Amino acid sequence: MAKAPAKPEAEGAPAPKGGSKKLLMILIILVVLLLAAAGGVVMLLLSKNKHSGDEAAADHHEEAKPKVVVDKSHPPVFVPLEPFTVNLATENGDHFLQTSMVLRVADAKIGEDLKAFMPEIRHRMNLILSSRKPSEISAIQGREELADELMEETNDVLGYPPPARNRKGRAQEPSGPVLAVLFSTFIIQ
Repeated sequence: MAKAPAKPEAEGAPAPKGGSKKLLMILIILVVLLLAAAGGVVMLLLSKNKHSGDEAAADHHEEAKPKVVVDKSHPPVFVPLEPFTVNLATENGDHFLQTSMVLRVADAKIGEDLKAFMPEIRHRMNLILSSRKPSEISAIQGREELADELMEETNDVLGYPPPARNRKGRAQEPSGPVLAVLFSTFIIQ
């Protein structure tokens, strides 16, 4: 006996619900993915504009911090730092640097304010000192460049931009409240 052919669906009957649910889920997933991609593009563009080096952003950053003025009628203010002992970058054998530094600052208030930032300042100085090779800092010019870099990094911790440079690459004038980094002792072994 042959099986009877299956009954044809009524022409006006609705389609099975299983297929429409799948189509609806696929559409919802596509819409969510499209929105996520659009949001990612917007965030990327906003962060790119935020970090761009255009002149307007640079002018705004300079306006945020007032220019440091040194009152020469008052004696200079010095902030001593605890000594540093770091391993230097390897060149030919192990070497270490032991140094004591003093920061010359614009006024006594800045000297007191530095205490709040001292852990970050010491951390950054430690990284800079330990990245040097003995040959880089054994000459006077290398030590002066190191002192300038430490000064800039300290001012950066305080939120001040790097200073303008002259032809020799040296800072024309300090751009922040830390005016100089002075070495009290400097021993390379």
